[in-house]
Amino acid sequence: MTHPSPSALWALVLAGGDGTRLQSLTQLIAGAPIPKQYCRLVGARSLLEETLTRLSGLVPRTRTLAIVNRNHLALATPQLATLPAGNLIVQPRNRDTGPGLLLPLLELARRDPDATVAIFPSDHYLGNVVAFRAHVRRAAELITAEPTKVVLLGTDPDWADPGYGYIMPAAPVAGSSEAFAVRAFCEKPSPMIAERIVRDGALWNCFVMVCRVDRLLALTRALRPRDVARLAAVVGDAPALAAAYADLPAWNFSTDLLSHLTPHLLVLRAAGLGWSDWGTVGAIERTLASLGQTPPWREATATLAATA
Repeated sequence: MTHPSPSALWALVLAGGDGTRLQSLTQLIAGAPIPKQYCRLVGARSLLEETLTRLSGLVPRTRTLAIVNRNHLALATPQLATLPAGNLIVQPRNRDTGPGLLLPLLELARRDPDATVAIFPSDHYLGNVVAFRAHVRRAAELITAEPTKVVLLGTDPDWADPGYGYIMPAAPVAGSSEAFAVRAFCEKPSPMIAERIVRDGALWNCFVMVCRVDRLLALTRALRPRDVARLAAVVGDAPALAAAYADLPAWNFSTDLLSHLTPHLLVLRAAGLGWSDWGTVGAIERTLASLGQTPPWREATATLAATA
C-alpha cells in the first residue's frame, strides 16, 4: 500500500485548552499562568510550536487548521504565524473538547467535504518524530481502506499510570498486526485497575485521530444532533457564533462521544513514540529524567514536584 500524498491530508491542531493543571509552573516560567501549550517549558519552543514542527513534511501549512480561544489570541497568533490567516479558527470561549473539536470540523467540511483529517493535541510531548509521522501516515492508509472508521493512535505504556486514559484493543484488523478494533476506553483508572489493564494489553490514548471529516460529523450528529445543528448554523459568522457560545453546553469529546462509538473505531498501536501528555510537573520530570536532563525549575518547584 502506498502512502497518501501529504497534500491530500488535512491537519487540525487543538489549542483551545486552558491548561489549568500546570498554571503554577507556567506562572514561574512565563510570569503568567498561561495554558501549557503556549509556554516554553523546556527549550526555545512551546509545545504548540513543537506540534507544528513535527507536522512539517506530513501536512502542508495550507491544509493545517488550528483552533484557539479568543482570550488566548495574543499568545497564539505569533506562535501560529506560519499558518494562513484564514486557518486560525477562533472560538469565543472554552466549552471543553466537544465544541472545541466540532467547530473546526464544521469549518473544514465547508472547505473540503471529502477531506481526510488528522487531529492533534497541541500540549503533549513526543520524543520520536520520525516514528510519529510514520504512524500518522499508516493511520491515513487505514482510512483509505476503511473510510467509515475513525483511527486512534495508542502507544505502549511505560508504566501503569492511573492519571492517563487507556484504549483497550479487541480483535486485530484482518491482515494487520498493528491495527485493532476498540473494545473499550478506561479514563484515569485506579492504580489497581491500571495495573490489570496494562497487563491485558491496554494502550495509552495519545488523543491523535485520523478520519474522514464527513464520517466523524455523521457519527457526532447521530448522538448529538442539537449540538451539531447549533454550531453548523453559525460557523463562519463571528457575531452569531459568539451569541451561540454564550449558553452553549460544555461537553467532552472523549467521554461524551468517542466512548459511545467503539464499533466505529480502530486503534493503531503506535510503538516507539516516547509520548507523554505532560499534564503534571511529575510527568515532565519523568520525561526529562529519561533523557538525562535536569529540570531547569528543580529548586524553585520542589513543593510542586512533591505534590504532582
